[in-house]
Amino acid sequence: MLNFAVGPVQSEDDVRALGALNVPYFRTPEFSTTMLENEQMICELAKAPKGSRAVFVTGSGTAGMETVVAGTLSAEDKALVVDGGSFGHRFVQLLELHNIFHTVIKLNYGTSLTAADLEPYQNQGYTAFLVNLGETSQGILYDAELISAFCKANNLFWIADCVSSFLADPFDMASLGVDVMITGSQKALACPPGISPLVLSPKAVTKITGIKAPCMYLDLNLLLQNGERGQTPFTPAVQTLLQIHKRLSNIVKAGGVDAENARIAVLAKDFRERAQSLPFKMRLVSPSNAVTFLSTGNYSAKMLFQVLKDEYGMWICPNGGENADTSFRVGHIGAHELSDNAVLVAAIHDVQRRGLLTTRE
Repeated sequence: MLNFAVGPVQSEDDVRALGALNVPYFRTPEFSTTMLENEQMICELAKAPKGSRAVFVTGSGTAGMETVVAGTLSAEDKALVVDGGSFGHRFVQLLELHNIFHTVIKLNYGTSLTAADLEPYQNQGYTAFLVNLGETSQGILYDAELISAFCKANNLFWIADCVSSFLADPFDMASLGVDVMITGSQKALACPPGISPLVLSPKAVTKITGIKAPCMYLDLNLLLQNGERGQTPFTPAVQTLLQIHKRLSNIVKAGGVDAENARIAVLAKDFRERAQSLPFKMRLVSPSNAVTFLSTGNYSAKMLFQVLKDEYGMWICPNGGENADTSFRVGHIGAHELSDNAVLVAAIHDVQRRGLLTTRE
């Protein structure tokens, strides 16, 4: 199967090969060395400020989001949160669940965040800002420089969900002033799901020590303390962490994060040029390199997904909710070649030629 989803994605052969091995015992000096190297490499690739730490939460990106909300915010905080799609809305739900006072910046889905959206909240006593930089559900990448200037001017603790955008889009944690970066193993890291890495600035590490975690498993203080010796407080997704080590090492050897950003940008550009010939409309308002959002008009996106899966051996990324039958997404992260784009576009043309690109009911 060719996988054009936005996670899980296709992995490199040497990363996949590790998944076929027996899971090793992990309370060893060797595993600790691997974990300390994972921390060092991911901080380097995030361009994190000196003194930053990284921890690895066993769970999906949502587990990472909840760990951060519960472990870095308290009743003393007054948060701003951007809701521009299903993943931004997830931050809203987590803030509600953990009783963190917040105000929602609600965007029309499919639009980007602008200075006008932020202006009403200048100098209003907010303490934290939460945003998923790449709103994967809409295929939109928010302007990080715009948000950075706003957070710096208002002295906000900035939590950035980079679950899909990390490694795909340029990101400089130190320069932007981001305090927490959240990502996931199954996105541009191109490993199996199961780990949510968090990169924490020195400011975040200090803030965490003053907050009592509401649960044991997602306790950032425990994760940080155990991470000092290259371990986790409880049994982690051991094999996925070994695969992350291999993948991070490959990225570093291939030229680092800038080279990986450029590789994915080429894949995205190539697909978008080829897709001009398709009977769909692409959403190219501030697009992320990670994904392209396509509207199908009168054609059934659900039927296209089914036909490509069953008859062509390909997965595209379906959308949910009211857009489920009118749009889909194509991911550009993972172990893809330019030739994969050509195969996908040719397959969609063939579906149309055969009369299988049906109109919606």
